[in-house]
Amino acid sequence: MEVALPRDLEQHASLAKRRHAELCRQRQIFNARNRIVGGDTGAWDVQVHDQKIKEATEKARHETFAAEMRQNDKIMCVLEDQERRDRKNLCRVISDFQQSFQKPETRREFDLSDPLVLKKDLPARQSDNDIRNTISGMQKFMGEDLNFHERNARINQNRAEDFHTETRLQFDETAKHLQKLESATRKAVCAAVKEFNKNQAMEAAEKKKQERKQEQEDNLSEIANLLRGDLLSENPQQAASSFGPHRVVPDRWKGMTQEQLEQIRLVQKQQVQEKLRLQEEERQRDMDWDQRRIQSARATLLFERQQQRWQRDLSRALDSSNLSLAKEQQLQKKYMNEVYANQPTEDYFTQFNTTSR
Repeated sequence: MEVALPRDLEQHASLAKRRHAELCRQRQIFNARNRIVGGDTGAWDVQVHDQKIKEATEKARHETFAAEMRQNDKIMCVLEDQERRDRKNLCRVISDFQQSFQKPETRREFDLSDPLVLKKDLPARQSDNDIRNTISGMQKFMGEDLNFHERNARINQNRAEDFHTETRLQFDETAKHLQKLESATRKAVCAAVKEFNKNQAMEAAEKKKQERKQEQEDNLSEIANLLRGDLLSENPQQAASSFGPHRVVPDRWKGMTQEQLEQIRLVQKQQVQEKLRLQEEERQRDMDWDQRRIQSARATLLFERQQQRWQRDLSRALDSSNLSLAKEQQLQKKYMNEVYANQPTEDYFTQFNTTSR
């Protein structure tokens, strides 16, 4: 068993210290952000770590307080419900006790304050011949017998019937008088209406006679005007419109003249010839356009064929050039393999950027 000497321990500690310093230096140098921005990242990390611990502690404390408050709220709600139930039970028990053992009629002085004492008491007299209805009691006077209201009701009913009979007789007399007045008034109105209708009939007959006479005169005047007017004489000027010489009044127009018809036929013939000429020009233009399209298509086809021939020639030249370049690359690769026989391995590239010196 080997024993570590103090000198060996010091060497190991010094070596570990140098390794740690080298690692810290590599982190500062190989980290582009720390190298460009600068600053004590270790202190920053410690501050960030402390801040996170502080925030976590504060959050845990608040959550603990919140949990305690929620628990206290639940306890308060339970206690309030229990107190409400106890108060309700106590009130119910007191009410039951009062209804069972403290009724008002069980008190000694209840007869002095009984609200139904008058209803329970007997009346002063139950009939006109009650033995309690003595002279000294003064419970019955003249006209105060128990049948007093019925007797008064019969008297009032008899009076009302007499008044009703008298009133009905008066109404009958008044109705007879009004009927006589209505009959006289109806006769006078019928006579006036008959006279009015007679006058109206006479006026209507006279008016109809005058209208028939006026209508005959108007008809004779209209016949005379038509005989002498331009309508039957077929005057072409009567159909002339005030809106221009090219417009006519439809209900007066008798048709076109022979000159107008000849002019219209001439214009129609000219229009037909003009239309034939335009159709011929259109056909010539279509033929020219068809000829041009055929020539353009032929030229395009020839150009495409020439392009295809050029493309084939270019592809052959390019294939020949690529073949020559491939042969040259193979020869150059063969020469490089002969000259540079020792090829670098992965270990050669991984040795860079491993130390800070």
